[in-house]
Amino acid sequence: MIRVLIADDQALVRSGLAALLSLEADLEVVAQATNGREAVDLAVSTQVDVALLDVQMPELDGIAAARELSKRAPGCKTLIVTTFGRTGYLRSALEAGASGFMVKDTPAEQLAQAIRRVHEGFKVVDPELAAASFSEGASPLTERETQVLRVARDGSEVAVIAAQLHLSQGTVRNHLSSAITKTGASNRFQAATIAFNRGWI
Repeated sequence: MIRVLIADDQALVRSGLAALLSLEADLEVVAQATNGREAVDLAVSTQVDVALLDVQMPELDGIAAARELSKRAPGCKTLIVTTFGRTGYLRSALEAGASGFMVKDTPAEQLAQAIRRVHEGFKVVDPELAAASFSEGASPLTERETQVLRVARDGSEVAVIAAQLHLSQGTVRNHLSSAITKTGASNRFQAATIAFNRGWI
């Protein structure tokens, strides 16, 4: 029997996944978590075999949770199951130690099979997303450019971004200019949108 944990901040998604997986004779959902921190703690305490993690969750996102689980519970495999099928998220998840990455509209039978494959030690990735990831390549943004764009995404002025990141306004402008060039955008808001849609921020 494969012991499974489901982590998602939406109750309906959690219960729906649990109901679908309970129909599989070899899968047992033994724990459910509402955020990444709870997922890590439960995965460790209940010794689950596979943890299904959403990307965007409070307290600790799914990618950070996968990274922490790879250290605290190396016997637990992680499978990202998310609405956000972005190539940047895929790369980040695999780099964090996740064994797989699937989108939520995957048929239940395919998800169950992905859990089995991950449990057996294989990597499982949504094929369309994998192809897109290879064609787009890795994020061209530096760590600081990523931070600046993340703050700029909500429309913050340069002075606000500078204060929040403890940088000079000139430095923020330089990072924004570089990010705009690298994303092929015409302004910082468009650059932030492009980076977000590709999962780079």
